Amino acid sequence: MDYILRSIYQERASQPETLGVILVNKREDQINLTDTFDTIILIIVKEAQQPIFTKHYCYEERKVAMHVVTEDLINKWIYIGRNRLLVDWIFHGKVMFERNEYMSNLKMKLEDFSFFGRKIKAGVQFAKLVRSYHEGKEFFQRGDYLDAYNHVVKSLQYLARLSIIESGLYPEVTVWSQVKKIEPSIYKLYEELVTSRESIEKRLELLFLAIEFSMNSRIQSCSQHIMETLITKDLWTIQDLHNHHELRYYSVELELFVEFLIEKGYIIIEEIESKNESISHRLYRANTKHYHEQ
Repeated sequence: MDYILRSIYQERASQPETLGVILVNKREDQINLTDTFDTIILIIVKEAQQPIFTKHYCYEERKVAMHVVTEDLINKWIYIGRNRLLVDWIFHGKVMFERNEYMSNLKMKLEDFSFFGRKIKAGVQFAKLVRSYHEGKEFFQRGDYLDAYNHVVKSLQYLARLSIIESGLYPEVTVWSQVKKIEPSIYKLYEELVTSRESIEKRLELLFLAIEFSMNSRIQSCSQHIMETLITKDLWTIQDLHNHHELRYYSVELELFVEFLIEKGYIIIEEIESKNESISHRLYRANTKHYHEQ
């Protein structure tokens, strides 16, 4: 079996842009860890024409998926938590090849976690929480309780990941088993939503209050990254913020997060005259006085 799999990745391992190769075998207790495939081959490359390239193979009634992913996309997934399976693959996979100890260093950096910016990850997760909370609250106020319920579940998941990040760990696929040990109070909120005998309207009302309280208690810590970025320059256009090499990880959540921080007093709006006297440019700056007082 090893010989057959080696024939799939060996040629790529010899190429100079290849940084590492990981092999992940299916485990009976975690079939979904490998997307039901018998084996996953993850190949990380420095650069490629496509950020991700996938091929499927089969042999002896087994199925194999090979993913060739650029280093930049790997880092993006790690920052924003979009591909949580990836973390499990890196932690639990068998290193078949690495250039200059790339895979060993990547594992160490994930374990240390500070390398990939705990502040960035907390900020991104918090921004997702802000969107999920606001959209859910809007559904709730319209009486669309099932849609509101879905957003509360998402909000609690973001809160769970935040609590894990704040504890210095990396959120894995089994988030709720992690958070049950780290912050039982958030786990209890999830239990309350799922198992309570109260009406769905009453459950949602109580959960929105609890989520809002948790959000308010985390604003300072979770806005630290974006505030530290803002204070590096006096004024920012929204496009400046989108173009920033780290703030781009906030993606579609960035503008709503900025508006949320304006509402909370962390960011100040500055109006600058435009060519049209009746319209002003809307620029932003950090309210450092407010921020440092928190």
